[in-house]
Amino acid sequence: MGKGCITVIKYFLFLFNLLFFIFGALIMGFGLWVLFDNQSFIAVLQESSDTVKVASYILIAVGSLSMAMGFFGCIGAIYEIRCLLGLYFTCLLLILIAQVTAGVSIYLQREPLKYEMAKILKDMIINYTGENRTTEHTWDYVQSTMKCCGWTSPGNWSENVLIKNNSENLYPCSCRNESLPGTDIRDVGMCEHLSSETPIYQTGCAASVEKWLLDNCGVILGICVGVAVIQLLGMILSMCLCQSVVQEDYTKVPKY
Repeated sequence: MGKGCITVIKYFLFLFNLLFFIFGALIMGFGLWVLFDNQSFIAVLQESSDTVKVASYILIAVGSLSMAMGFFGCIGAIYEIRCLLGLYFTCLLLILIAQVTAGVSIYLQREPLKYEMAKILKDMIINYTGENRTTEHTWDYVQSTMKCCGWTSPGNWSENVLIKNNSENLYPCSCRNESLPGTDIRDVGMCEHLSSETPIYQTGCAASVEKWLLDNCGVILGICVGVAVIQLLGMILSMCLCQSVVQEDYTKVPKY
């Protein structure tokens, strides 16, 4: 392989590793957001299910490993260190296999996961009190921003303990449809309606969440394919560069 070709491969590999480092940082950042955010739909599931917390730890670990591999890949490419290039290729292959396995597992387990999510949210709705709790306030935020009520339908709220055991006509304030006449709008807690019809949204949040996923499916799929393509190209370029390096020259390794 010509020297000019090796130089091109080396700097292309450096570029791909830099992108891989950035993607790793994004993945780790997303994992940290899932773990610590308390103002989104994910936070509703965190307190009731260990699965979400475990998934966030996995994302943080994968992101950190991706950043490390990107860093070592950059060093191996610039200074043509075969052991680093080989280690980079092996780890990248393992990460790609793990990603494919995780994706297939999630696809095959989508129905049990959907059932678990529905159960967690219905239990939360039944025991909703409107007190200062992260999960309840987050669910209020989801209902008000997505303009929905309940999980499958507003009828889920008929099983709520406060509504069932109260003589007043109560409904969750976050379900309030602003286009309908009613009492003052509040973000959390229970509100009382005086008219015969409850001024709430008539669509369950399950439909809204599924619609959001369908609307953003192309973006999510594009990101996954983009990461996989970068990983495959990085593996190919690392092997090409590794084979072109005749012997180790550790004098190229920077001294600090």
